[in-house]
Amino acid sequence: MTVREIALVVHFIGLAMGLGTAFGFMFLGVAASRMDKEAGGQFMLKASIIGKMGHIGLLLLLLSGLAMIHPFLASLTSMPLFITKLVLFVVLGGTVGVATSFLKKAAKGNTAEYLKKTAVVGKINLLLSITIVVLAVLVFH
Repeated sequence: MTVREIALVVHFIGLAMGLGTAFGFMFLGVAASRMDKEAGGQFMLKASIIGKMGHIGLLLLLLSGLAMIHPFLASLTSMPLFITKLVLFVVLGGTVGVATSFLKKAAKGNTAEYLKKTAVVGKINLLLSITIVVLAVLVFH
């Protein structure tokens, strides 16, 4: 395997981990909504550990992406979809940080309020993630 192929495999693993986390939280939120508020809140706090998987996935995406970007550096200015994809990745990193902050605050108190905010940011993260994947397909088809 070449370095590029290894980086691509790591990139796909990071994608699975990151996007899987977004989908996982969506389904866990549905399960929590079927519980009473207190139990649902505690369930989501305990389930928030899968957020670590998303963080690892983003890190793998970043590192493998940096390893694969070299051939495109010279033509980067002529690739607006790729630039958009990169900008959205940075935005996603920020929104993941916001969601993580809300989860930490939810664990300290005011759980329902912060979990509601986390759910909103989670939906944004899912949309951002899917958009990034679509842009990647359009750029590298």
